[in-house]
Amino acid sequence: MRIIRYDDGGTVRWGVLDPDGTARAADGDPFTEGLRPGAAVEGEVRLRAPVTPSKIVCVGRNYADHAAEFGNPVPKEPLIFLKPSSSIAGPGDEIVYPSLSGRLDPEAELVVVIGRRGRRVPAEDAMSIVYGYTIGNDVTARDLQKSDPQWTRGKGFDTFCPLGPWVDTDFDPTDVRVTCAVSGELRQDGRTRDFLFDIPALIAYVSAFSTLEPGDVIMTGTPPGVRPVKPGDTITVAVEGLGELTNPVVTEAP
Repeated sequence: MRIIRYDDGGTVRWGVLDPDGTARAADGDPFTEGLRPGAAVEGEVRLRAPVTPSKIVCVGRNYADHAAEFGNPVPKEPLIFLKPSSSIAGPGDEIVYPSLSGRLDPEAELVVVIGRRGRRVPAEDAMSIVYGYTIGNDVTARDLQKSDPQWTRGKGFDTFCPLGPWVDTDFDPTDVRVTCAVSGELRQDGRTRDFLFDIPALIAYVSAFSTLEPGDVIMTGTPPGVRPVKPGDTITVAVEGLGELTNPVVTEAP
């Protein structure tokens, strides 16, 4: 099942996508009683970010080749950081190039969506708390990430976490292609089989120190090929079999 959130006359509602792509309004909550699909949505469907997590947990350097392209060592355990919920953007939303930064990089990622509460979840049980998967873009002000002693500012600007276009509850993430194209030019290209730390290991590691709540997301790291973008570019992050997430880059308003 593919779960969406969409704009219904100014109110954001849950919905589901039929196999033919038809969007249907849905009552309920996917993380508690489930969703009950109803009538097809009439007119143009404006998708929003498919989840509103209490935590955006990110994993750095989870592909060896990405660590190497910036001259960083391969971590011996997951390298974890957080993005604020205010950084979330949806499909088609603008990514704002902040005036404080001189280099903006997109980072294509497969995103795990947590379905039920988990604390100290062992790796062998980790998949039992996964609800589904979506696509994410860990937008980074690279110069600020490098200049600051920690990464919060460089990773945390408003619009720096596009998510979408939906959550797929039946997706197999084991070995899929993850790409990023900028204005039609392919830049990042990797496969999830090359994770240094797989999804069960990440869930076990994170839940050992922080309780994972329904709707929380874990961004699983980005493949090699990261290069900067400029205002006017359009970024498309794709995960094989899952879909595409596209966002334009704009200049920050004065």
